[in-house]
Amino acid sequence: MRRPALALLAALAAAGPASAADETAQVGYVNTALTNLGLTRSHRIVVERFDDPEVRNVSCYISQARTGGISGMVGVAEDPARFALSCSATGAVEVLPGAARGERGEVVHESSTSLFFKETRVHRFIDEGRGAVVYLAWSTKLVEGSPFSAVAVVPVAAAATATAPAPAR
Repeated sequence: MRRPALALLAALAAAGPASAADETAQVGYVNTALTNLGLTRSHRIVVERFDDPEVRNVSCYISQARTGGISGMVGVAEDPARFALSCSATGAVEVLPGAARGERGEVVHESSTSLFFKETRVHRFIDEGRGAVVYLAWSTKLVEGSPFSAVAVVPVAAAATATAPAPAR
């Protein structure tokens, strides 16, 4: 009976936070505080990269606090709802026809920040009027009535105007 439980805890620790994007990759991390005299994983800030599946040539980077200690090692800790977001063009930006438009946007990335219910989500919005793609990161945990959030913007207009015909004079 003990072995299956230990195997489950080891699998949870190895899995780390879940993400909706298949292409999420950890870029790096820094330790922010030593826990249990260095016998367990330290508190850290982790930087991850994900690509938007419906907008070509855009990569987003999100940094998030991760709780260390024994609870962090086995995947049961609640991570703080603190993060930063930056997105950039890696080539000519192309919004695919399947990208959701409208004021509700579309979830393009999720990561679990606790064992139950709390997540960091990234929504994409298309600002057709300004030729930009807007990414909003937010926590599903309410903090004094308002969740933490961060925003990043990637211009699309340069790629769109390159193929548009010149106006007639």
